[in-house]
Amino acid sequence: MTSKPVNFFKSIPLWVKVLGGVALAALLIALPIVYPKSYVMGVMCRIFMYMILAGSLNVINGYSGQFNIGHAGFYCIGAYTEAILATKLGLSFWIALPLGGVMAALIGLLVATPTLKLRGTYLAIVTLGFSEIIRLVALNWEGLTGGPIGIKGIPAPVFFGFKVTRSIHYYYIFLALAALFFFVTYRVINSRVGRAWMSIREDELAARSLGVETRFYKATNFMYGAFWAGIAGAAFAPYFKFIASDMFSLDEGFNILSMVIIGGQGTLLGPMVGSVIVNFLTEFLRPISQYRLVVYALLIIAMMWLRPQGLVGASNSILAAKKIGGKTGRGKRGALAPAGGK
Repeated sequence: MTSKPVNFFKSIPLWVKVLGGVALAALLIALPIVYPKSYVMGVMCRIFMYMILAGSLNVINGYSGQFNIGHAGFYCIGAYTEAILATKLGLSFWIALPLGGVMAALIGLLVATPTLKLRGTYLAIVTLGFSEIIRLVALNWEGLTGGPIGIKGIPAPVFFGFKVTRSIHYYYIFLALAALFFFVTYRVINSRVGRAWMSIREDELAARSLGVETRFYKATNFMYGAFWAGIAGAAFAPYFKFIASDMFSLDEGFNILSMVIIGGQGTLLGPMVGSVIVNFLTEFLRPISQYRLVVYALLIIAMMWLRPQGLVGASNSILAAKKIGGKTGRGKRGALAPAGGK
């Protein structure tokens, strides 16, 4: 009789998880005070932003089994929405921020509605085309988006009269948004909605036969992921003070996807680990930036061969059972377990 593999994260006692979470939160809050270097704060801001982007993509790809590779399009919508509202209408960042997420979610609904019956490669091609359409609209609609010139002079957020201008200040904004994203997502994943998403991922036909409204939940899943990608884009715009269409190219979409694959799909911790690794690799490879995507591709190929469920994925996940050259043991229930722990 074969023993069922154990998810290491789930085997950790609750008090250890709580203590570790409190210690990590205290460390992240104190980091700018202990080590307030502008370069380090800039890297940490990007890591937190990509945690939201990779995590929101993981909600779509990892928890409902849909295959979206055009996530940069929603990121672009959020950034341009905030920039346009702030520069042309003079709206506060704190109002434009959620509106950027809402606009991305609405566009996500428009994309999801006609593609609810598509899966795998077909859905991937549609999302890829959508991302390019959004980028080309931003490139050519000069009256609204500035065209190739982009939008400059995006005003900084103002918090109770204090103007946010430095990376050390933006650090806390991105940290708060990342913490909010993972808290809300954890609650959603462990709710009825999250269980419906995972049932669709495991077997959509079986889920439908058990009364799950698959079309509704797939559209909701797409909108949820798009909303948080829009939030990340809306926070990015004033931080960079300038946006242009070439910032949201297909390379950016694949960059976000690589973080999900490396960290582990279907896990909350996976996108966090993936974003840290990829961003540190980006900084390390900066002297040879033209070969950065080649290194990412080799890393993803190695991950698919050695650990297809990702660094944080459970050893008894569906993805682990698909390891090339390995013994899948598909007759066992363990091979059909959800793709990772929560």
